[in-house]
Amino acid sequence: MKSQQSTQTMKPATAAKKLGVYLPATPASFQEGAVSRAELNELQTDPPQWLRELRLNGPHPRPVVASKLGVSIAGLARGGVTEALTTEQIEALKQERPEWLLKEQATQVEVRKEAARIKNLKQQKDAAKGSSQS
Repeated sequence: MKSQQSTQTMKPATAAKKLGVYLPATPASFQEGAVSRAELNELQTDPPQWLRELRLNGPHPRPVVASKLGVSIAGLARGGVTEALTTEQIEALKQERPEWLLKEQATQVEVRKEAARIKNLKQQKDAAKGSSQS
């Protein structure tokens, strides 16, 4: 007997997250059905016009907005940004440079520096441990 391999599917919200798009802005046909791995791969390798348009102009989900602004998702919330933004709105924020955005960008820079310092320290400890075991 040959076993039937089931197709692995995901909810539209999961697929939208993997594609980096805001689910409510996707077509109804995408929002209403399950997405298979093969379909997701196809969307990633050969995105349809609606997906290219969403990625280019938005509205973008908060993780994408945070990345484009160089802040954390929590930083967005502290700045009062709780909704998806379009590319145009993101660019406007970059031009306006509100105080909260500058503060959150500076915080993010410090967080990254600290993460790099900790990583470097760990690598040094691991290297020292490796050379002492020789």
